[in-house]
Amino acid sequence: MEKFRTLTSTAIPLNIENVDTDQIIPARFLKATDKKGFGDNVFRDWRFHKDGSINESFILNNKVYSGSILIAGDNFGCGSSREHAAWAIGGYGFKVVVSSFFADIFKGNALNNGLLPVQVSKEFLEHLLQDVTSHPETLVKVNLEQQTIAIEGSDLSEMFAIDPYKKTCMINGYDDIDYLINNKKLIEAFEANKIY
Repeated sequence: MEKFRTLTSTAIPLNIENVDTDQIIPARFLKATDKKGFGDNVFRDWRFHKDGSINESFILNNKVYSGSILIAGDNFGCGSSREHAAWAIGGYGFKVVVSSFFADIFKGNALNNGLLPVQVSKEFLEHLLQDVTSHPETLVKVNLEQQTIAIEGSDLSEMFAIDPYKKTCMINGYDDIDYLINNKKLIEAFEANKIY
């Protein structure tokens, strides 16, 4: 995984609540076990019409908006437990997803795949969605070390929570195996001193 400490980026506002994993990546694309190519089909049924033509009214197809931060409505990632949803969002180029609530399984899958879910208050989310929708050039700064998210050029910021272990992994670019390998000497010392 890539290391993540801070990110300052424009953002894409997806002001829709209760986005489930089938909307993020439809079931017909789940045959592959490799992460490659999933970003091409993120929000497939919203980004494209049934005939395959681009849905110009969907926010991801609006060239006014860009960036590696997705700002979503409340209750993002609900539904099935498919890890492919996190693969698809990351594969599209997003590094951070912001919402006022995430389904637990989606949150875990996101963190395991280097995608940072930032949970904020409903009030802060509303400000963020309004600012970014009205001013697409708005920069959003996410600081994982300080666990803050802020709207650049304003005094609007908020703290967010993250599991300390997952924070360590994201900052260092570790998956679970990398974390264990990095702590090999400590593990060996513990085993050497263990009394059987």
